[in-house]
Amino acid sequence: MMNDQLKAVMIAMIKHDAHSPKRIQHFMKVHEIASLIGQMEGLDDETQFILETAAIVHDIGIKIADEKYGAHPGPKQEQEGMVLVKPLLEEVGGYTPAQIERITYLVGHHHTYTNVTGIDYRILLEADLLVNLYESEVRYKKILKAENKIFQTPSGIWLLEQMFNYD
Repeated sequence: MMNDQLKAVMIAMIKHDAHSPKRIQHFMKVHEIASLIGQMEGLDDETQFILETAAIVHDIGIKIADEKYGAHPGPKQEQEGMVLVKPLLEEVGGYTPAQIERITYLVGHHHTYTNVTGIDYRILLEADLLVNLYESEVRYKKILKAENKIFQTPSGIWLLEQMFNYD
């Protein structure tokens, strides 16, 4: 069951992405998958909480990137998102400076697949990619490439195999 802080972040992000059902549904799906992978991997409560918050807010930079640049490539999402996360989490309240710092880092790197530090970072990448693979209808070769380069947690690999038939 979602705690009150996560629910408040979810509501704040729904307001942030108002009138964009695709973006709202995207972060809700990423959150649910990240939550499941984290639980399957046995994360401690603190890491799970940080992961779930980051999964909800990971695409916070898309809206402003679209407004500023007319598009939202990964690096621009990361750059713009890092600026927006702290004020949103401070408004929601209940987050420590260390939690905000880590969540901001994760948002600022959720399209960066190198130098992955931490299981929360790894799981966020995997959850976002699982949803992106589905939403983009990517063919199996891209799925296999993604699995070989990004998917490393047993739970993420298992979900990939359950979701996509690439035999």
